[in-house]
Amino acid sequence: MPRRTDIHTILIIGSGPIVIGQGCEFDYSGVQACRALREEGYRIVLINSNPATIMTDPEFADATYIEPINPESVEKILKREKEKGTPIDALLPTLGGQTGLNTGMACYDKGILTKYGVKMIGADREAIFKGEDRQVFKDLMIKIGLKVPRSGVVHTMDEARKVLADIGLPLIIRPAFTLGGTGGGIAYNVEEFETIVARGLDASPVTEVLIEQSVIGWKEYELEVMRDRNDNVVIICSIENLDAMGVHTGDSITVAPIQTLTDKEYQRMRDAAMAVIRAVGVETGGSNIQFAINPDNGEMVVVEMNPRVSRSSALASKATGFPIAKIAAKLAVGYTLDELPNDITKKSVACFEPTIDYCVIKIPRWTFEKFPDADETLTTQMKSVGEAMAIGRTFKEALQKGIRSMEVKRFGFGLDKYDKWLNAEKGQGARGKGQAESSDKTAQGESLDQEWPIPEEKLRRKLAVPSQGRLYYVRYALKMGWSVERIHELTNYDRWFLAQMKELVDFEGELVESRLKVFSFSKHDPAYAGDLIQRAKAWGYSDVQLANTWQTTASEVRKVREALKIRPVYKLVDTCAAEFEAATPYYYSTYETPFVQIENQKSKIKNEDEIRLTDKPKVIIIGGGPNRIGQGIEFDYCCVQAAFAMKELGLESVMINSNPETVSTDYDTSDLLFFEPLTHEDILNICERLNGGPFQKNAHGSAVG
Repeated sequence: MPRRTDIHTILIIGSGPIVIGQGCEFDYSGVQACRALREEGYRIVLINSNPATIMTDPEFADATYIEPINPESVEKILKREKEKGTPIDALLPTLGGQTGLNTGMACYDKGILTKYGVKMIGADREAIFKGEDRQVFKDLMIKIGLKVPRSGVVHTMDEARKVLADIGLPLIIRPAFTLGGTGGGIAYNVEEFETIVARGLDASPVTEVLIEQSVIGWKEYELEVMRDRNDNVVIICSIENLDAMGVHTGDSITVAPIQTLTDKEYQRMRDAAMAVIRAVGVETGGSNIQFAINPDNGEMVVVEMNPRVSRSSALASKATGFPIAKIAAKLAVGYTLDELPNDITKKSVACFEPTIDYCVIKIPRWTFEKFPDADETLTTQMKSVGEAMAIGRTFKEALQKGIRSMEVKRFGFGLDKYDKWLNAEKGQGARGKGQAESSDKTAQGESLDQEWPIPEEKLRRKLAVPSQGRLYYVRYALKMGWSVERIHELTNYDRWFLAQMKELVDFEGELVESRLKVFSFSKHDPAYAGDLIQRAKAWGYSDVQLANTWQTTASEVRKVREALKIRPVYKLVDTCAAEFEAATPYYYSTYETPFVQIENQKSKIKNEDEIRLTDKPKVIIIGGGPNRIGQGIEFDYCCVQAAFAMKELGLESVMINSNPETVSTDYDTSDLLFFEPLTHEDILNICERLNGGPFQKNAHGSAVG
């Protein structure tokens, strides 16, 4: 189906200022859309009020309006463009987050779009309403045979009290048409119920709240789904939440692809997701659909749907290499999935579902330390201000890389200077032993108080109440001999994830026992030392963790690794598990055991390194990492502009970043992209690889500036 010729100028609504729950992921999606549609010859008009974003640079739209994002501003723009002789034909509201979606809906409802002859593309008014209105969505799910939690939709406190009497506590309160769960929460008693419902009614632009049966403790999943005009539907990415229902997905550690479902269960969820997007009527573009599964009996319910590009869409894009926002924009103007090439492979098309042969972890980043009086308990209302993503060949490797990507002075799943257990092992554990640590908190919420062992009641509380430091207390419970089953009952973490963490904890014993051996054995028995370090690196341990364990320095650990030739290899993100060769240089590091290749009866040890280099001079640009209060989208803007400037100067730009929301981590922003933690070790590994340093030589010996 060819592109539409009945529209010439398209208005894109941005997301406005960065707020908790709506960050720079919509700058990323908006930039992709602007570039994709201009590529097709359309004139683009943009409205946004955020001066720090990349999308508000003049080069991305034909006309950019720095104006408040509301119906009044949109109407003024439509009027002005018409008077200029460049009337706007279409509005794309699905790429500016909840702000853009609500503004587009309001413009339609006020008759503004009809008045100026503007069509809504991507998702029409009816589809948005079906996906966002709680009662309509609930009725629609029941109609197509899918289960939803028992619930009631209310508009007044009196209606809310009737639902309370019918369903009973605890209850989950979800306001309609709000962002990141704003105004919602979990009510365990009548007082909380009254407070949260009143807050939710006030937060909802349509004064509507869904009061829902509690499914707290159920497993939570998300599917990123895309549909075109010919009813082709593809599942772009499957995501599993480590935290169970009751924690907003933006505040949960998430894993892609789904790890703990059987194939039969996953296929049932796929079928349900396809039925949902078709029933809601999102004719073109991406949607995020959330499910909950009862771990006791496998019962599945549909939780909610976002009929727009979301934060999860940005994560899914970076996890798979599939440019969701770009494809969504092109589908909105008439193309079908089978007509659009896959930019990563240049050989397949967009209707091929991405397949990944690695594991991706997203970890939220909070900034509670700046607000000492804030409630750190995680609920259905998002509180994180950013996130980091890590890619590894296994869950263990990705988890440890994700933790050190957070930039909160943690270098993995324990074994660093904030590790209570390791410090206790070194004789530095209890207060009063000469260690005058401050009482500040890290950004992961863990006190520097080195109390060990942790009192049982405190540990039970830390595991049972969702909060930013819970992951570390899972490790402490394992170190204190608690069983996987006991921890599962308190955290509702799936037993498989806990078993993976237990394997890491068990391996720590071997690392500690080798403390006196590893350096002498690196000379006298390199096979022993090499095997141990190789296993540690394959499971994501950083040089800092090993140095803390062996009471030495990270540089000494690095020297031993260099001597033993234990080095990372770099793999391509190719969307198809290497079925087709990737054309774009988008990489992640991993440690894999070298293999022996036999050619002409001669054996040769090889590393499966997929990096491709030219002899052009290169400049590394270090990104800003996860967003936090005081460091946000403005630094991504600088990084992207630097990459563009390098291109103009004839230099190759090498981007290193760990933030999945940003334009800097788009596959076509820089010449080479490394999705890696921003630590000394990880950046130095890349520098040495690009420079053909002591770790590996490249074909051209290209230099990094």
